[in-house]
Amino acid sequence: VQLQASGGGLVQAGGSLRLSCAASGLTFTVRSYDMGWFRQTPGKEREFVTAIRRNGDSTSSADSVKGRFIISRDDAKNTVYLQMNNLKPEDTAIYYCASRGPPVWKYENWGQGTQVTVSS
Repeated sequence: VQLQASGGGLVQAGGSLRLSCAASGLTFTVRSYDMGWFRQTPGKEREFVTAIRRNGDSTSSADSVKGRFIISRDDAKNTVYLQMNNLKPEDTAIYYCASRGPPVWKYENWGQGTQVTVSS
């Protein structure tokens, strides 16, 4: 299974971006797993941003992005999205998506991330 994040870029503060997380693999479906977005900046540990439960009805987010970032899922496209609004320079990071499910129940299948740079 590979999860490929895309959609990053350079944006001015206050702008928006939408990231996509596409899953490959014949048997992997995003609706069967909790799907999460994480981010990392140089010299810092990867941090949780937001996640959507596999039931699709429950999401959770870090306090730093609440009210600005929205996670969603398109089962038909087997893709998870991260809509980022009112971006701030401190949102600059490499963004990764990952999945969590049985039996391990730890986020895994980290793919290559996508760089988001917010200029002030």
